[in-house]
Amino acid sequence: MKLASERDFLNGSKIGGNHPFFLIAGPCVIESRDMLARVCERMKTVCDELGVFYVFKSSFDKANRSSGDSPRGPGLDEGLKHLEFIKKEFGVPVLTDVHEAHQAAAVAEVCDILQIPAFLCRQSDLIQACADTGRFVNVKKGQFMAPWDAPSIVAKVKERGNDRVLITERGVSFGYNNLVFDPRSPAIMHESDIAVVFDGTHSTQLPGGGKQSGGNREMAPVLMRAAVAVGIEGLFMEVHPEPEKAWSDSATQYWLDRSPDVLRDLYRLDRLVKGA
Repeated sequence: MKLASERDFLNGSKIGGNHPFFLIAGPCVIESRDMLARVCERMKTVCDELGVFYVFKSSFDKANRSSGDSPRGPGLDEGLKHLEFIKKEFGVPVLTDVHEAHQAAAVAEVCDILQIPAFLCRQSDLIQACADTGRFVNVKKGQFMAPWDAPSIVAKVKERGNDRVLITERGVSFGYNNLVFDPRSPAIMHESDIAVVFDGTHSTQLPGGGKQSGGNREMAPVLMRAAVAVGIEGLFMEVHPEPEKAWSDSATQYWLDRSPDVLRDLYRLDRLVKGA
């Protein structure tokens, strides 16, 4: 099984090769500081127990919404204050979405990884603005893209003199309002030495189909086991104390209290698969 080569990550850590997967996890959108802290504390505790490198994630704005009435978050300025608090309070790197090129510089002052949403993965100006910050850039591979199209995304980052790039697999469109995860996808991207993150919760989404997207969060552990079994460098999960009440992705965010046991199982599988 081919994996991405070993490379430097954040805070002196390593990813790729036989290293354990790292975890990106947090609530989909910033709802309150107390909730962010509750999620971060729980996820950091289990990651410290396992020796898994943890990156906290939450979005200051959910610009891509099925309905104009859906909550979007606190906005750039207030959202970055919340993320800076989490970063300092818990000593963890933080990640958030960037939707427009002019946001990149401000986000990079706080965040260690700038994430480009799937529907924007071909927006050259946005990718280049994020790459120019020198921060890690995590690009969600669009549901409309094949894995062999991913090297062109990576090239846009590297052409700016930044080789700190990740590609996140989050499923591919399968007819209307459905996604599937093809486990060949990480292997194909590894042939181009791309560090692959698997999005275990968005891959359970049933996109569109009404005022909000549906999904089946119960399938997230199944899909994550498949991704870990074929070898990935990172895992992405959106987790929430009460996902049914979440402002965004209420059908796909995973239960916070169940996440530690899922991660323990995935870690054991990762160690087996990578021969460690």
